[in-house]
Amino acid sequence: MTAAARPSRYSTKKRVLVTGGAGFIGSHLCARLLEAGSQVLCVDNFFTGTRGNVAPLLGHPDFELMRHDITLPLFVEVDEIYNLACPASPVHYQFDPVQTTKTSVVGAVNMLGLAKRLKVPILQASTSEVYGDPAVHPQTEDYWGNVNPIGPRSCYDEGKRCAETLFFDYRRQHGLAIKVIRIFNTYGPHMHPNDGRVVSNFIVQALKGEDITIYGDGTQTRSFCYVDDLVRGMMAMMATPDDVAGPINLGNPGEFSMLELAEAVIALTGAQSQLKFLPLPQDDPRQRQPDITRAREQLGWDVSVQLRDGLVKTIAYFRELLG
Repeated sequence: MTAAARPSRYSTKKRVLVTGGAGFIGSHLCARLLEAGSQVLCVDNFFTGTRGNVAPLLGHPDFELMRHDITLPLFVEVDEIYNLACPASPVHYQFDPVQTTKTSVVGAVNMLGLAKRLKVPILQASTSEVYGDPAVHPQTEDYWGNVNPIGPRSCYDEGKRCAETLFFDYRRQHGLAIKVIRIFNTYGPHMHPNDGRVVSNFIVQALKGEDITIYGDGTQTRSFCYVDDLVRGMMAMMATPDDVAGPINLGNPGEFSMLELAEAVIALTGAQSQLKFLPLPQDDPRQRQPDITRAREQLGWDVSVQLRDGLVKTIAYFRELLG
């Protein structure tokens, strides 16, 4: 029996640690792990995550919520670790850039040390931001990236790049079973309404009847993956044999300009919003699109939710949230 399949020492169920588990993606992962029959320990310091995201899970007998910052050591007994802890939107990660870097780097050291002590597999939620403003399109996992190491986004970009280094060094030096995924733009319910990400920005502005803010000329592109597809890919990665370490891109290869996204949001919300153009932020990538060949071949994974369908679900969530 592999480490990933080993049941808990005190139960027939796997006990899974999810750091950043009260965040946007983490809360969906916690819910899906519970559905799959695991016990879930959700750890979050609530800097960007909220109790509301996991409120429906609090009464579940196999769910436990712990307030903790992973820049501090954590001593628990688990069978798998998903490391998602880190603010992921520019508004949040630039608020305290030093803490953002510490979360990625010191947090990774602490979680890798825990995995090493317990001899359990650990998955790192890395990011497409490791590619920076890419000179290769679409981005494959063997592309080293084009990242500014001293810019306003560097705390996140370089923090995540260093975390990947640590993960692979722990694998080489200690034989640790690691899994590294690179998450491309993801959207869906539980996004923070003020996180500054383009999907939530456009939807909230449209629902409030405000002008939709587009930075630059709107021709820059992103690829948008619905959160359910992403979580399915994460769990597929964790279930792979120990020799599958990654990195593996997880994202929707469909590419859309900011203008196309804005037009779709306006149409689906029925808003009368106009477009308002502002200067492009420093180091904002011009294009971002994953090559998911490796995910298809090694995980048997592909996207199933198209942008329009995902936007409908996300808009419904924000309608209820905003009242």
